[in-house]
Amino acid sequence: MVNVDFTEVVFVKVSDHYVGQRLDNFLIRHLKNIPKSRIYNLIRKGEVRINKGRSKPDYKLLLDDVIRIPPVRMNNTGNITKISDSLRECILCNILYEDNALLIFNKPSGLAVHGGSGVSLGVIEAFRQVRKPDTFLELAHRIDRDTSGCLIIAKNRAALSSIGEALQSNQVRKNYMALVKGKWPKGMSQVNAPLKKNQMLSGERIVKVDPSGKRSVTNFNIIKKFQNTTLLDISLETGRTHQIRVHCQYSGMPIVGDDKYGDIFFNKTMAELGLKRMFLHATKLRFKHPQQEFFIDVTAPLPTDLKNGLELLHNEKK
Repeated sequence: MVNVDFTEVVFVKVSDHYVGQRLDNFLIRHLKNIPKSRIYNLIRKGEVRINKGRSKPDYKLLLDDVIRIPPVRMNNTGNITKISDSLRECILCNILYEDNALLIFNKPSGLAVHGGSGVSLGVIEAFRQVRKPDTFLELAHRIDRDTSGCLIIAKNRAALSSIGEALQSNQVRKNYMALVKGKWPKGMSQVNAPLKKNQMLSGERIVKVDPSGKRSVTNFNIIKKFQNTTLLDISLETGRTHQIRVHCQYSGMPIVGDDKYGDIFFNKTMAELGLKRMFLHATKLRFKHPQQEFFIDVTAPLPTDLKNGLELLHNEKK
Protein backbone atom coordinates (compact mmCIF):
# COMPACT_ATOMS: atom_id res chain seq x y z
CA MET A 1 0.00 0.00 0.00
CA VAL A 2 1.21 3.51 -0.86
CA ASN A 3 1.40 5.32 2.46
CA VAL A 4 4.57 7.43 2.54
CA ASP A 5 5.61 10.88 1.37
CA PHE A 6 6.95 10.87 -2.17
CA THR A 7 9.89 13.18 -2.80
CA GLU A 8 10.40 11.74 -6.28
CA VAL A 9 8.42 9.96 -8.98
CA VAL A 10 7.21 6.46 -8.05
CA PHE A 11 6.21 3.72 -10.49
CA VAL A 12 3.66 1.12 -9.37
CA LYS A 13 3.07 -2.11 -11.31
CA VAL A 14 -0.54 -3.37 -11.28
CA SER A 15 -0.96 -6.82 -9.72
CA ASP A 16 -3.85 -9.30 -10.08
CA HIS A 17 -5.48 -7.79 -7.04
CA TYR A 18 -6.22 -4.49 -8.80
CA VAL A 19 -7.05 -5.59 -12.36
CA GLY A 20 -10.29 -3.92 -13.45
CA GLN A 21 -10.21 -1.16 -10.84
CA ARG A 22 -10.66 2.42 -12.00
CA LEU A 23 -7.54 4.57 -11.88
CA ASP A 24 -9.17 7.24 -9.70
CA ASN A 25 -10.43 4.67 -7.19
CA PHE A 26 -6.98 3.05 -7.03
CA LEU A 27 -5.33 6.38 -6.24
CA ILE A 28 -8.04 7.46 -3.79
CA ARG A 29 -7.64 4.25 -1.81
CA HIS A 30 -3.86 4.19 -1.75
CA LEU A 31 -3.17 7.90 -1.39
CA LYS A 32 -5.51 7.99 1.58
CA ASN A 33 -4.73 11.44 2.93
CA ILE A 34 -4.61 13.31 -0.37
CA PRO A 35 -7.79 15.33 -1.14
CA LYS A 36 -9.79 13.87 -4.03
CA SER A 37 -9.67 17.20 -5.85
CA ARG A 38 -5.85 17.03 -5.79
CA ILE A 39 -5.87 13.47 -7.16
CA TYR A 40 -8.19 14.38 -10.04
CA ASN A 41 -6.02 17.41 -10.85
CA LEU A 42 -2.95 15.16 -11.04
CA ILE A 43 -4.75 12.90 -13.51
CA ARG A 44 -6.19 15.76 -15.57
CA LYS A 45 -2.81 17.49 -15.89
CA GLY A 46 -1.13 14.26 -16.99
CA GLU A 47 1.11 14.03 -13.93
CA VAL A 48 -0.29 10.56 -13.27
CA ARG A 49 0.38 8.34 -16.28
CA ILE A 50 -0.33 4.79 -17.35
CA ASN A 51 2.44 3.11 -19.37
CA LYS A 52 3.96 6.57 -20.06
CA GLY A 53 0.72 7.90 -21.52
CA ARG A 54 -2.05 10.15 -20.25
CA SER A 55 -5.17 8.47 -18.92
CA LYS A 56 -8.66 9.33 -17.72
CA PRO A 57 -9.98 8.80 -14.18
CA ASP A 58 -12.29 5.97 -15.30
CA TYR A 59 -9.52 3.97 -17.00
CA LYS A 60 -9.70 0.35 -15.80
CA LEU A 61 -6.35 -1.05 -14.80
CA LEU A 62 -4.83 -4.02 -16.64
CA LEU A 63 -2.36 -6.58 -15.36
CA ASP A 64 1.23 -5.24 -15.39
CA ASP A 65 0.16 -1.67 -16.20
CA VAL A 66 2.76 0.74 -14.84
CA ILE A 67 1.31 3.72 -13.00
CA ARG A 68 3.50 6.81 -12.72
CA ILE A 69 2.75 8.73 -9.51
CA PRO A 70 4.40 12.17 -9.23
CA PRO A 71 5.90 13.62 -6.03
CA VAL A 72 2.99 14.06 -3.64
CA ARG A 73 3.19 15.17 -0.02
CA MET A 74 1.01 13.02 2.17
CA ASN A 75 -0.57 14.27 5.38
CA ASN A 76 0.51 12.67 8.63
CA THR A 77 -1.08 9.21 8.68
CA GLY A 78 -1.30 9.50 12.43
CA ASN A 79 -4.25 11.87 11.89
CA ILE A 80 -6.43 9.12 10.45
CA THR A 81 -9.70 9.02 12.39
CA LYS A 82 -10.04 5.90 14.49
CA ILE A 83 -13.36 4.10 14.63
CA SER A 84 -15.34 4.62 17.84
CA ASP A 85 -16.66 1.74 19.91
CA SER A 86 -20.25 2.68 19.05
CA LEU A 87 -19.52 2.74 15.32
CA ARG A 88 -17.67 -0.56 15.57
CA GLU A 89 -20.74 -2.11 17.22
CA CYS A 90 -22.98 -0.57 14.54
CA ILE A 91 -20.82 -2.06 11.79
CA LEU A 92 -20.82 -5.54 13.31
CA CYS A 93 -24.51 -5.63 14.25
CA ASN A 94 -25.99 -4.37 10.98
CA ILE A 95 -24.60 -6.84 8.44
CA LEU A 96 -27.65 -8.30 6.66
CA TYR A 97 -25.78 -10.85 4.54
CA GLU A 98 -22.18 -11.97 4.07
CA ASP A 99 -20.18 -14.61 2.21
CA ASN A 100 -16.73 -14.84 0.63
CA ALA A 101 -17.65 -12.49 -2.23
CA LEU A 102 -19.68 -9.69 -0.70
CA LEU A 103 -21.56 -8.34 2.26
CA ILE A 104 -24.70 -6.24 2.54
CA PHE A 105 -24.81 -3.61 5.27
CA ASN A 106 -27.89 -1.93 6.72
CA LYS A 107 -26.48 1.61 6.73
CA PRO A 108 -27.92 4.00 9.31
CA SER A 109 -28.97 7.50 8.30
CA GLY A 110 -26.28 10.14 8.87
CA LEU A 111 -23.34 7.86 8.10
CA ALA A 112 -21.61 8.62 4.78
CA VAL A 113 -20.58 5.66 2.63
CA HIS A 114 -17.02 7.02 2.40
CA GLY A 115 -14.89 9.82 3.82
CA GLY A 116 -14.16 13.09 2.03
CA SER A 117 -15.68 16.57 1.70
CA GLY A 118 -15.54 17.20 5.43
CA VAL A 119 -16.33 13.60 6.40
CA SER A 120 -13.38 11.96 8.12
CA LEU A 121 -14.79 8.45 8.34
CA GLY A 122 -17.40 6.63 6.30
CA VAL A 123 -18.78 3.10 6.04
CA ILE A 124 -15.97 1.72 3.90
CA GLU A 125 -13.18 3.18 6.07
CA ALA A 126 -14.92 1.84 9.17
CA PHE A 127 -15.18 -1.65 7.71
CA ARG A 128 -11.50 -1.60 6.76
CA GLN A 129 -10.61 -0.82 10.36
CA VAL A 130 -12.88 -3.54 11.75
CA ARG A 131 -11.54 -6.17 9.36
CA LYS A 132 -7.92 -7.13 8.71
CA PRO A 133 -5.90 -4.33 7.09
CA ASP A 134 -5.12 -6.39 3.99
CA THR A 135 -8.73 -7.45 3.39
CA PHE A 136 -10.17 -6.30 0.05
CA LEU A 137 -13.27 -4.19 0.64
CA GLU A 138 -14.79 -1.80 -1.91
CA LEU A 139 -18.17 -0.11 -2.30
CA ALA A 140 -20.17 -1.73 -5.10
CA HIS A 141 -22.50 1.29 -5.23
CA ARG A 142 -23.45 4.30 -3.11
CA ILE A 143 -26.45 5.70 -1.28
CA ASP A 144 -26.83 9.20 0.13
CA ARG A 145 -25.58 10.00 3.60
CA ASP A 146 -29.08 10.70 4.94
CA THR A 147 -30.57 7.61 3.28
CA SER A 148 -30.63 4.43 5.35
CA GLY A 149 -30.73 0.80 4.24
CA CYS A 150 -29.09 -1.77 1.98
CA LEU A 151 -25.52 -1.13 0.81
CA ILE A 152 -23.40 -3.69 -1.08
CA ILE A 153 -19.68 -4.04 -0.34
CA ALA A 154 -17.55 -6.30 -2.56
CA LYS A 155 -14.87 -8.52 -0.96
CA ASN A 156 -12.86 -9.28 -4.09
CA ARG A 157 -12.13 -7.69 -7.46
CA ALA A 158 -14.15 -10.20 -9.50
CA ALA A 159 -17.26 -9.66 -7.37
CA LEU A 160 -16.89 -5.88 -7.61
CA SER A 161 -16.69 -6.05 -11.41
CA SER A 162 -19.63 -8.45 -11.69
CA ILE A 163 -21.90 -6.41 -9.41
CA GLY A 164 -20.93 -3.25 -11.27
CA GLU A 165 -21.93 -4.81 -14.59
CA ALA A 166 -25.22 -6.02 -13.08
CA LEU A 167 -26.00 -2.53 -11.82
CA GLN A 168 -25.21 -1.00 -15.20
CA SER A 169 -27.50 -3.46 -17.00
CA ASN A 170 -30.35 -3.05 -14.50
CA GLN A 171 -29.98 -6.61 -13.22
CA VAL A 172 -30.02 -5.51 -9.57
CA ARG A 173 -33.50 -4.83 -8.26
CA LYS A 174 -33.41 -2.01 -5.72
CA ASN A 175 -36.49 -0.99 -3.76
CA TYR A 176 -36.85 2.02 -1.50
CA MET A 177 -39.51 3.22 0.89
CA ALA A 178 -40.21 6.95 0.99
CA LEU A 179 -42.72 9.25 2.63
CA VAL A 180 -43.63 12.23 0.45
CA LYS A 181 -45.59 15.40 0.95
CA GLY A 182 -49.18 15.33 -0.33
CA LYS A 183 -51.35 12.60 -1.81
CA TRP A 184 -49.63 10.77 -4.65
CA PRO A 185 -51.92 10.39 -7.70
CA LYS A 186 -53.07 6.79 -8.15
CA GLY A 187 -52.27 6.75 -11.87
CA MET A 188 -48.76 8.15 -11.62
CA SER A 189 -46.71 4.95 -11.47
CA GLN A 190 -43.59 6.17 -13.26
CA VAL A 191 -41.50 9.32 -13.66
CA ASN A 192 -39.32 9.39 -16.77
CA ALA A 193 -37.34 12.62 -16.68
CA PRO A 194 -33.65 13.10 -17.62
CA LEU A 195 -31.37 14.34 -14.87
CA LYS A 196 -28.29 16.53 -15.05
CA LYS A 197 -25.76 17.39 -12.36
CA ASN A 198 -25.26 21.07 -11.67
CA GLN A 199 -22.82 22.98 -9.50
CA MET A 200 -24.04 25.81 -7.27
CA LEU A 201 -21.89 28.86 -6.57
CA SER A 202 -21.23 27.56 -3.07
CA GLY A 203 -19.72 24.41 -4.57
CA GLU A 204 -22.64 22.25 -3.45
CA ARG A 205 -23.74 19.73 -6.05
CA ILE A 206 -27.40 19.60 -7.00
CA VAL A 207 -29.28 17.63 -9.63
CA LYS A 208 -32.05 18.98 -11.87
CA VAL A 209 -34.43 17.68 -14.49
CA ASP A 210 -32.94 18.78 -17.80
CA PRO A 211 -33.64 17.68 -21.39
CA SER A 212 -29.88 17.43 -21.97
CA GLY A 213 -29.40 15.18 -18.94
CA LYS A 214 -29.10 11.41 -18.69
CA ARG A 215 -32.10 9.09 -19.02
CA SER A 216 -33.63 8.55 -15.58
CA VAL A 217 -36.64 6.35 -14.80
CA THR A 218 -38.25 5.77 -11.39
CA ASN A 219 -41.27 3.55 -10.64
CA PHE A 220 -43.72 4.29 -7.82
CA ASN A 221 -46.33 2.21 -5.99
CA ILE A 222 -48.56 3.57 -3.25
CA ILE A 223 -48.32 1.72 0.06
CA LYS A 224 -50.55 3.99 2.15
CA LYS A 225 -52.03 7.48 2.05
CA PHE A 226 -52.17 9.61 5.19
CA GLN A 227 -53.77 13.00 5.80
CA ASN A 228 -50.99 15.06 4.24
CA THR A 229 -48.45 12.47 3.11
CA THR A 230 -48.10 9.27 1.08
CA LEU A 231 -45.93 6.24 1.80
CA LEU A 232 -44.41 4.86 -1.41
CA ASP A 233 -42.57 1.76 -2.57
CA ILE A 234 -40.05 2.88 -5.18
CA SER A 235 -37.94 0.92 -7.65
CA LEU A 236 -35.24 2.20 -9.97
CA GLU A 237 -34.65 1.46 -13.64
CA THR A 238 -31.62 3.77 -13.64
CA GLY A 239 -29.29 4.80 -10.82
CA ARG A 240 -28.58 8.51 -11.11
CA THR A 241 -27.35 10.72 -8.29
CA HIS A 242 -30.28 11.88 -6.10
CA GLN A 243 -32.68 10.32 -8.64
CA ILE A 244 -35.55 9.49 -6.27
CA ARG A 245 -35.28 12.78 -4.41
CA VAL A 246 -35.32 14.89 -7.57
CA HIS A 247 -38.10 12.91 -9.28
CA CYS A 248 -40.27 13.34 -6.18
CA GLN A 249 -39.54 17.07 -6.13
CA TYR A 250 -40.25 17.27 -9.87
CA SER A 251 -43.63 15.61 -9.29
CA GLY A 252 -44.55 18.28 -6.74
CA MET A 253 -44.36 15.87 -3.79
CA PRO A 254 -40.88 16.06 -2.25
CA ILE A 255 -39.61 13.55 0.30
CA VAL A 256 -40.36 14.39 3.92
CA GLY A 257 -37.23 15.65 5.67
CA ASP A 258 -35.21 16.25 2.51
CA ASP A 259 -33.21 19.38 3.30
CA LYS A 260 -31.94 19.84 -0.25
CA TYR A 261 -34.92 19.14 -2.52
CA GLY A 262 -37.76 19.21 0.00
CA ASP A 263 -40.22 21.71 1.46
CA ILE A 264 -38.50 23.45 4.39
CA PHE A 265 -41.71 24.53 6.14
CA PHE A 266 -43.42 21.16 5.71
CA ASN A 267 -40.28 19.45 7.03
CA LYS A 268 -40.55 21.52 10.22
CA THR A 269 -44.14 20.37 10.67
CA MET A 270 -43.11 16.75 10.21
CA ALA A 271 -40.21 17.19 12.63
CA GLU A 272 -42.72 18.17 15.31
CA LEU A 273 -44.32 14.76 14.77
CA GLY A 274 -40.99 13.05 15.28
CA LEU A 275 -39.85 12.68 11.65
CA LYS A 276 -36.63 14.66 11.99
CA ARG A 277 -34.64 13.25 9.07
CA MET A 278 -35.17 12.36 5.43
CA PHE A 279 -37.68 9.52 5.09
CA LEU A 280 -35.88 7.46 2.44
CA HIS A 281 -34.87 3.89 3.18
CA ALA A 282 -33.29 1.31 0.85
CA THR A 283 -35.54 -1.60 1.81
CA LYS A 284 -34.72 -4.44 -0.59
CA LEU A 285 -32.05 -5.82 -2.90
CA ARG A 286 -32.41 -8.76 -5.25
CA PHE A 287 -29.70 -9.86 -7.68
CA LYS A 288 -27.87 -12.94 -8.89
CA HIS A 289 -24.83 -13.79 -6.82
CA PRO A 290 -21.71 -12.58 -8.66
CA GLN A 291 -19.92 -15.93 -8.34
CA GLN A 292 -22.68 -18.47 -7.66
CA GLU A 293 -25.91 -19.61 -9.35
CA PHE A 294 -28.41 -18.44 -6.72
CA PHE A 295 -30.15 -15.11 -6.16
CA ILE A 296 -29.55 -12.93 -3.14
CA ASP A 297 -32.76 -11.45 -1.74
CA VAL A 298 -32.23 -9.14 1.25
CA THR A 299 -34.58 -6.85 3.18
CA ALA A 300 -33.50 -4.10 5.58
CA PRO A 301 -36.12 -3.46 8.29
CA LEU A 302 -37.44 0.06 8.61
CA PRO A 303 -35.45 1.98 11.28
CA THR A 304 -37.15 2.66 14.60
CA ASP A 305 -37.36 6.44 14.11
CA LEU A 306 -39.22 6.04 10.81
CA LYS A 307 -41.54 3.33 12.21
CA ASN A 308 -42.41 5.56 15.15
CA GLY A 309 -43.16 8.43 12.79
CA LEU A 310 -45.54 6.26 10.78
CA GLU A 311 -47.35 5.21 13.97
CA LEU A 312 -48.03 8.86 14.71
CA LEU A 313 -49.33 9.41 11.17
CA HIS A 314 -51.65 6.41 11.56
CA ASN A 315 -53.32 8.23 14.44
CA GLU A 316 -53.95 11.39 12.41
CA LYS A 317 -57.45 12.19 11.23
CA LYS A 318 -57.82 11.62 7.51
